[in-house]
Amino acid sequence: MFENESKLMAYAMTLAERAAQLGDVPVGAVVVDTNGTIVGEGFNTREADADPVGHAEVNALRAAATSLGTWNLSGCTLVVTLEPCTMCAGAIVNSRISRVVFGAWDAKAGAAGSVRDVLRDARLPHRAEVIGGVCETQTSDQLKEWFKQELRVKSIASEAPEL
Repeated sequence: MFENESKLMAYAMTLAERAAQLGDVPVGAVVVDTNGTIVGEGFNTREADADPVGHAEVNALRAAATSLGTWNLSGCTLVVTLEPCTMCAGAIVNSRISRVVFGAWDAKAGAAGSVRDVLRDARLPHRAEVIGGVCETQTSDQLKEWFKQELRVKSIASEAPEL
């Protein structure tokens, strides 16, 4: 694990916290260029924007494309707190991102090596280098804590008397 990736992951986790504050699953992402400069960032906004594709990765890719003035993000690295899903992996492939670094593995919906491996599928026109498990404990704990809190809130709400 490289020091810079840990710092970028820590920043992505602060973005993930912004998603949580808006009532969304805490996932954050940043895109950096070949110099390590952040050119795009995002966090989950599905709930806040009522957007089914408002995933952190998609938001970060859109911001990077706007910043760089091109959809082709070849040479860039995406750092995200959770293993990308199939939808996000498709967006990553189509954006030509060169490298994906993620924190927590997603055993239910991951598409970067756990359930599927879209990012390295030789049948697709582009493949990305994948580095998983960077700051895995911290990113996984952030997600677990949020889901525990959500379960508590839902449990309390279901026990409330009807008025």
